[in-house]
Amino acid sequence: MMSTTSLNATFFVKLMLVLMLMSPLQAQQLQVGFYSGSCFMAEFIVKDEVTKAFFRDRGLAAGLVRLHFHDCFVRGCDASVVLDSTPSNTAEKDSPANNPSLRGFDVIDNAKARIESACPGVVSCADIIAFAARDSIILTGGLGYDVPAGRRDGRVSLIAETRALPPSTANLNQLTQMFSTHGLTQEDMVTLSGAHTIGRSHCTSFSSRLYSYNTTVNQDPTLNAFYASQLMQQCPKGGPDSVVPINPASPTITDVGYYVDILNNRGLFTSDQTLLSTTSTANQVTRYAINPLLWKTKFAAAMVKMGKIGVLTGAQGEIRSNCSVINN
Repeated sequence: MMSTTSLNATFFVKLMLVLMLMSPLQAQQLQVGFYSGSCFMAEFIVKDEVTKAFFRDRGLAAGLVRLHFHDCFVRGCDASVVLDSTPSNTAEKDSPANNPSLRGFDVIDNAKARIESACPGVVSCADIIAFAARDSIILTGGLGYDVPAGRRDGRVSLIAETRALPPSTANLNQLTQMFSTHGLTQEDMVTLSGAHTIGRSHCTSFSSRLYSYNTTVNQDPTLNAFYASQLMQQCPKGGPDSVVPINPASPTITDVGYYVDILNNRGLFTSDQTLLSTTSTANQVTRYAINPLLWKTKFAAAMVKMGKIGVLTGAQGEIRSNCSVINN
């Protein structure tokens, strides 16, 4: 015969199982169409704001994709990247890794303001950032994909944590490890690196490859010599920190030109050219270069996977009423 203690323990275990089954699984996970009942216009509003911004400045599409990436790689996809600094704290957006290179904050703010007018306190800034990145990819010629939503906004943003962002000087092993930390494979890393097909870079992000590579040579030998001479004209030593396109042939089009450039030793960053360091990654670069649909399909799937990093859901975090500040 079971003791009273054993019966109580058994009852408690069964009760917990029942409560777990009663809790809707959707409340703990992201889902496509999350706002279909609570704010059905949310994705349409984001798309409208992104489209308007894109036709004013096509370079903003790359900025919004990068904003999503930089958000997810620090504290997870919780919109910590758009929080302003305060007198007592320097936030992520003021890190040298983000300022002045990140842009598109105003697009997120405009979308949030319109959504708040229609559905106050419902749609997170983290989801708006994810929607905006997807819409930017579509506008530049990439494949569309459904964005599972239901993210909540975090309340913490620390400049020190931007060390988690992969630097442009990273080698293959470093990149692989940094992506692995977030549950992304080396294949995911090579795939997501293709986001560099659009966008621009400040000269300081790659100038060491031109003028002070190491103690024996000034110029990175893996960099195409003719391309290097072009870059030196655009970024003279000691000159202003100008910006140049990462993929010069098609800087506002989501295509496989990025991978073609790498095969021709025209990867702008060390972190780009390093993708040829091993046979497996070099083969992946080659496959993508010759099969645009393969890369676009893999890229869309990898963006969905990246968008699930460290998300806050359910009762975690908050829904900010203003993306740049936490709620009172």
